Amino acid sequence: MKKFWVLPLFVAMFFLGRAAGYVVQYVETASSHLVETENWGLGFGKEGTQPTGNATSDELGKYNAHYVGDDSKKVIYLTFDCGFENGNTEPILDALKNHDAPATFFVVGHFLESAPDIVKRMVEEGHTVGNHTFHHPDMTQISDMDSFQKEMEDVSALFKEITGEELAMYYRPPQGKYSKENLQMAKELGYHTFFWSLAYVDWYQDNQPTKEEAFDKLIGRIHPGAIVLLHSTSRTNGEILDELLTKWEEMGYEFRPLSDFTQ
Repeated sequence: MKKFWVLPLFVAMFFLGRAAGYVVQYVETASSHLVETENWGLGFGKEGTQPTGNATSDELGKYNAHYVGDDSKKVIYLTFDCGFENGNTEPILDALKNHDAPATFFVVGHFLESAPDIVKRMVEEGHTVGNHTFHHPDMTQISDMDSFQKEMEDVSALFKEITGEELAMYYRPPQGKYSKENLQMAKELGYHTFFWSLAYVDWYQDNQPTKEEAFDKLIGRIHPGAIVLLHSTSRTNGEILDELLTKWEEMGYEFRPLSDFTQ
């Protein structure tokens, strides 16, 4: 089994990437040409309505990519990004089990190496595990298929070693950074790419949102067809998820798996 870097270094890099924000960035290459790379971003309108994204669903669909579902159905798709394990994933799993709610967990290599029993529990309880790349790099800086494929295949191989199952062909770009070339490479490898239509700032370990702040964003901005991104490292998410799912259910929402997008 391959070794990963020291956890503190990984955590620092993970959060630095997240803190970059959701804006358009331009990266100057060695040849001095400007290459546009997008960070996934959203614009919200009236409460209860779907947000707009950097790209439309039709544009993303050309690459088997998605960020939101049917706006006529009160359905929520729960997804969690798993960069490392710090004791909050199991409370999240407990809440999901209590509501019989399916979720997709996008994992990196470190999570697989350090928390294999939790990964097994995800599978045993009927959840889906997707690919968040092995090292969580800025994938827009990877221009060749071999390197892109290795980031993906190292996750799927280790997942199969741990669980005996095949990894779902679902991909979430680290930091939400993407390019048309990356989306095309993921498509060629057989992946569906999943962005999100609802998230909030839940990843700073020393500055966790309060319950009130979390509910303000997650209840106030929920909408039909929402793909919700939460982080499994968030203490707040572990503490509020059971009540949050109850509130969404009281609003008439049901929870569905991402397979709705691939059938």
